[in-house]
Amino acid sequence: MKTVIVVPAFNESAAISKVLTGIPKKLKGISQLSTLVVDDGSGDNTSQKAKKAGVFVVRHVINRGLGAAIKTGLDWAKSQGADIAVTFDSDGQHDPTDIPRLIQPILNKDADLVIGSRFKKKQSIPADRLILNWFANLTTLVMFGVHSTDSQSGLRAFSKKAMAQIDLKADRMDFSSEILIEAKRHNLKIEEIPIKAIYTDYSRKKGQKNLNAIPVFARILIRFLR
Repeated sequence: MKTVIVVPAFNESAAISKVLTGIPKKLKGISQLSTLVVDDGSGDNTSQKAKKAGVFVVRHVINRGLGAAIKTGLDWAKSQGADIAVTFDSDGQHDPTDIPRLIQPILNKDADLVIGSRFKKKQSIPADRLILNWFANLTTLVMFGVHSTDSQSGLRAFSKKAMAQIDLKADRMDFSSEILIEAKRHNLKIEEIPIKAIYTDYSRKKGQKNLNAIPVFARILIRFLR
């Protein structure tokens, strides 16, 4: 069973080394584990630090957006014959010890797509993140009939079937909702597991800006109308 951990990164030289050090080198039930950093056109030395950490690196010449970086990572995982792909943020917001539980439903053949939900576990979440996520969840439910407690989570696991069938078009943040929409369209089995969220001044600064919710909603609305 081959697994690729996809780490999209844009100007993450301050955090990338620590994040990559924390990612496990072995996982129970996985015979081959690789980590891929997708450098989305960084202007700093993100790629150099990732290479120094001994992981695979693919680099976009220009900044194309988080959705585009995830697509590149999933395409690379498929080209390597991966059975599972995990997406893992590069700003230190995720706890790598959640990865084994994240992939377990796929190993058990209980799910095709697993979402790590920050909101299924009692913990301190910034108020603006609670509000924005609630709005995104409601939008995804009302427009497309897909329920999720954390539609914008960056920690996910895809089975080989999910990687083959989910066709991502969005290059920006609206790709998060698109993943769930595509999963429903193909009748994929979706499961959520509780995960730990690590909010620091750095991750808050690097994370999704609140005002970005407006264009994200606009792109989701356009897809709905189409």
